Amino acid sequence: MFRKVLVANRGEIALRVIRSLREIGIKSVAVYSEADIRSMHVLEADEAYLIGPPPPAESYLDQKKLVAVAKRAGCDAVHPGYGFLSENAAFRRLCDENGIVFIGPPAEAIRLMGEKTLARKTMEAAGVPVVPGTMDACRDKKEAVREARGIGYPVMIKACAGGGGKGMRIVYGDDECERGIESAGREALAAFGDPSLYLEKYIENPRHIEIQILADRHGNGVYLFERECSVQRRHQKIIEEAPACNLPEEVARRMGEIAVSGALSIGYECAGTCEFLVDNRNNFYFLEMNTRLQVEHPVTEMTTGFDIVRYQILIAAGEELDIRQNDVGRSGHAIECRIYAEDPYNNFLPFPGIVTGYKAPSGPFVRVDDYLFSGAEIPRFYDPMIAKLIVWGRDRKEAISRMKRALSEYRISGVRHNIPFLLHVMEQGEFAGGRYDTGILGRIPPLNEAGGVDGAGIPAIAAALYSMARRRQRENASAAGGSNAPSAWRMAFRKGGRTTGGR
Repeated sequence: MFRKVLVANRGEIALRVIRSLREIGIKSVAVYSEADIRSMHVLEADEAYLIGPPPPAESYLDQKKLVAVAKRAGCDAVHPGYGFLSENAAFRRLCDENGIVFIGPPAEAIRLMGEKTLARKTMEAAGVPVVPGTMDACRDKKEAVREARGIGYPVMIKACAGGGGKGMRIVYGDDECERGIESAGREALAAFGDPSLYLEKYIENPRHIEIQILADRHGNGVYLFERECSVQRRHQKIIEEAPACNLPEEVARRMGEIAVSGALSIGYECAGTCEFLVDNRNNFYFLEMNTRLQVEHPVTEMTTGFDIVRYQILIAAGEELDIRQNDVGRSGHAIECRIYAEDPYNNFLPFPGIVTGYKAPSGPFVRVDDYLFSGAEIPRFYDPMIAKLIVWGRDRKEAISRMKRALSEYRISGVRHNIPFLLHVMEQGEFAGGRYDTGILGRIPPLNEAGGVDGAGIPAIAAALYSMARRRQRENASAAGGSNAPSAWRMAFRKGGRTTGGR
C-alpha cells in the first residue's frame, strides 16, 4: 500500500481525496497556487507545497512541477481528482517514467477514450452501440455539410478533444452547419488546443444516463448501477440522481454489462464512467467514456455504500476487487446539486469573491462536499463550482423533500450563487414527476424576481478585509509574545513552505 500520495487538484475534490487517504492511513500531500494559499485543502493535507501563480497552465497543469513535488515529498502515487490532468495520457506516462503510480487507468486507455472519434471506433468494435455519425474528424466545412446531409439533420457538431459542453453546436441545415463548424472550431481550439470536430446525429429530447464501473488489473470488473444526469445547462450537468428515473431495470442492466465489457476490452483499470444517450423508446447509444472520477460520484456512493475513491486507491496499489457483480446492491434514492458561485439572475455569470458568511445544511442523510468557510476566497481563475450538496431518501419523493429542505438551509453570503435556481428546479412539476430529458431547463419558467447578494457589495468586502486585518494583528501579537508554536493556518499560508499535521 502507498505511504504518501500527492493530490494533484484543488477545492472540494482535493478534500474528498484527502479524507479517503486518511481513512486508509495514507499521508496526503497538497499542492496550491498563489490564489489558493488560504484554501481548505492546504490546511487539511499532511503537507502542502506552492507550485506557482494562479493561471492553471503555470500551476495545476504544469506536469513537471507536479512530478517534481511528488518526488521531493517522497510520494508513491498521484491522485489527479477530476478536471485538470485527470484524463491526460502524457501526465500518466510522465508519472510512470518517474516511478510514481498514477491513480487512474493506463495511458493507452486514457488515449483511446480521450479522443472522441477514436473512442467511438473503439467502442463500436467492442460491440457497444454508438450514436450514428462520423468516425473521423471533418476536414472542412464542405465535407461537414456532405456528412450532415448523409446523417440527416438535426446534427450535433462536437469537438474531438471535447468535454464540458465546449465546442458543441446543434445545427438544422447547411448554412447553420457551416457557421457552426467555424464557431465550434474556434471554441475547441481555445478550450482544448485542438480545433478538430466530428458530427453525430442529434437525438432530440434524449436522457443522459451514465454507468459507474470499477475494474482491476486482474481482469475483474463491476458496474455500480446508473445515474441520471439529464438536468443540464449549456450541456453542463447541474443536478444528478441515482437511480435513474423511470428506466426499465432490464435496460439499466444491459447498459451496465455493456459498459463493463467495453472497458475490459481496452484493458481498463480503476474507476470510470460510460455515458449514454437514451431516446424515448429506451434505445441507448454510447456517448463517451470518462476515464476518471466523476463530479457526481457521491450519489452512487450514497445508494450503494461503496467509497469509489477508496477503490481507486486500492486498485492502483494492485489489489484485486473484493466484490463481484452479485455483491453490488443499492438502497433508496440520492440527489446531488452542484453549487456554483454564479449569478442566476444575470445569465449565470461567474461571481468570484470573498465568502463573508457560510453555513452548510446538515441533518439526517445530508452530505456536503465543499471547501468553503467564512473568509474563504473564490478565485476567478478556476471553475465556479464551490460545493456539492447530496441527500439520500428511502425513495425519490423523500429525497426531493430533503433536498428542498437542505437547499433552503444553505447560507452563503458575500457572493452570488445558484441555490435559488436549484430550489426553483426542485419545485417544478416536470422534475418532481421524474419524466424529464436534457431539455428540461428550456421548458421551465425563468427566475423572475431580482436577486440580492446576501451581504455582498462594499460593506461586506470592507467587513471581510477588516476581519482579515484583525486576524493578522492577533497572529503578529502572539508571535511578538514569544510563542514558538505557529498556528496551522500560518503554516499553511507560508509561501513556498509545507505544512505538517494541519488538521
